[in-house]
Amino acid sequence: MESKRVALVTGASKGIGRAIAIRLAQSNIDVIINYNKDLKGAEKTQKECESSGVEARILQGDMSNEEEVNTVFKNIMDQFGKIDILVNNAGITRDGLLISMKEGDFRKVLEVNLFSAFYTMKLAARLMAKKRFGRIVNISSIVGIRGNRGQVNYSASKAGLIGMTKSLAKEMASRNIRVNAIAPGFIETDMTDKLDPKIKEKMLAEIPVKYFGKPEDIGNLVNFLVSEEASYITGQVISIDGGMNI
Repeated sequence: MESKRVALVTGASKGIGRAIAIRLAQSNIDVIINYNKDLKGAEKTQKECESSGVEARILQGDMSNEEEVNTVFKNIMDQFGKIDILVNNAGITRDGLLISMKEGDFRKVLEVNLFSAFYTMKLAARLMAKKRFGRIVNISSIVGIRGNRGQVNYSASKAGLIGMTKSLAKEMASRNIRVNAIAPGFIETDMTDKLDPKIKEKMLAEIPVKYFGKPEDIGNLVNFLVSEEASYITGQVISIDGGMNI
């Protein structure tokens, strides 16, 4: 009998990351819940995943720090002996107009959103190649496709993820490793809750379906992309935005 798949979801203590972890658990996939600072949030994610009868382990680590990523992967191999699925979801924003943006804010967003994916994909691809199976999903953003005022750093990081996705998909396709990206539009999370109501109203006007997305929408798409039903899909960027990018 084949053992259950094992998935690492970065930034899984809340929001989209939590929804992804829970949805994978519902598909009988063991989940590694990565977090950086929010242990209570990670524990809540763990509890919800375990309610589906799978193993859910919490591993703390700053994914923008290569040494910490190495430690996380060593722990995964010690505890599970493999990694089948990687979901790069960890991300931050440091918004501001380019003309006044500090280098530190530009650099930090790239380190967390882009370099973290470089570190995790490098290690995961090596391990997956040996098993000749793997599924990698990178959580990009609609702003990585169309840009956004005040988010030069965030847009650059999310556009970079798209380029990395397409390149790695070509490199690993022959080893039965599929690499795709998801570009969410406006999804209701703690991050978007902080936005000014007027900005939300303006964004809603741009969305043809006339409502905001939920984290569960992203979880469902990730679950599909890592399934056998999606085995012929690789190197793609799938917008999930209610038609915002049409």
